[in-house]
Amino acid sequence: MKFLFDARYIRTDHHDGISRYSAELLIALAELTRDDPRVRLAALISDPAQLRHFPELPHLTGPSVTSPAEVLTSLELNRYRPDVVFSPMQTMGSLGRRYKLMLTLHDLIYYEHPQPPSDLPLPIQWGWRAYHKAWWPQRVALKRADAVVTVSETSREQILAHRLTKRDVRVVPNAASSAAVSDSEALARLATRGTDLLYMGSFLPYKNVETLLRAAGQLPDHTLHVLSRISPAREKELRALAGPADNVVFHRGVTDAEYQDLLSSCAALLTASRAEGYGLPLIEAFAAGAPVVCSDTPIFREVAGRAAGFAPADDAAAFATRVRELADPQLAQERVLGGLERVRAHTWADSARRLLELAIELHQRG
Repeated sequence: MKFLFDARYIRTDHHDGISRYSAELLIALAELTRDDPRVRLAALISDPAQLRHFPELPHLTGPSVTSPAEVLTSLELNRYRPDVVFSPMQTMGSLGRRYKLMLTLHDLIYYEHPQPPSDLPLPIQWGWRAYHKAWWPQRVALKRADAVVTVSETSREQILAHRLTKRDVRVVPNAASSAAVSDSEALARLATRGTDLLYMGSFLPYKNVETLLRAAGQLPDHTLHVLSRISPAREKELRALAGPADNVVFHRGVTDAEYQDLLSSCAALLTASRAEGYGLPLIEAFAAGAPVVCSDTPIFREVAGRAAGFAPADDAAAFATRVRELADPQLAQERVLGGLERVRAHTWADSARRLLELAIELHQRG
């Protein structure tokens, strides 16, 4: 089986959620299929710099995912004669395709919160908004696939509830990007954790970072570290909201190594997001033995179970209370060990195995 993985969403500067999902899944898939004579794995790229993010594999070059030529991608892929193609998004061109196709719909966030990422070209932003004004474009997009992949049971239930596809919908979840620390190391770290609080994520309205800033105002003995890259205009807005408080630090981006260092010593990772497809920062924090305080949403309940402290998304006082509760050593220990259990319950290898099983199933259907 010639299995082609669409790696064009891997960013060449820093990972976002889709980029990390693509890279980690492809790395695990390459390892899983390395000695499997049934599978010939290859990657589709649009920039040679993407190659450094995964092991050496046969590859071919296609158009950028934001190029108008994307609608004709399938015609390029037909020349390679793949049996099955997987894309980590649902927008790959499929006109005249001669292969089985798996498309991915991570979540339905942008139907409720339609503001697109500001780093996209303006025409793409306009199309983004128009696309999410009705359900039928998504139905048309997913109808082009032989199977649909999503990242959580919560998202799967939403896709089915809105009747977005009659195709088989399979869950191929996110996982921690690095191995979890041991229980003993996590407990040793717990004894030396300081008063830093971390936020990792974008600054779109649904991420609700404003609640975290208000919570920081009620935690003068803690420092909130806002880690992600941020535009000067958005930072100015958030600084104004924080007021005179001097316990909020904007890092404007951190490396993966810096992120891991901060996770190893922080008091907690926080997120007040109103909607997520998965919530990868939670799993990353759990893997480092860091406590988590998050908004009380179905997806975070699915991902964290009992391993996190939950608060209503807009209740800054409740977030502050959940942080203060971590001063109880017994509670903090229960949360940390619970988080490690969640991480070990599912790995990228498990996700790669699910994806490969679906690909083989589609191939065998003929």
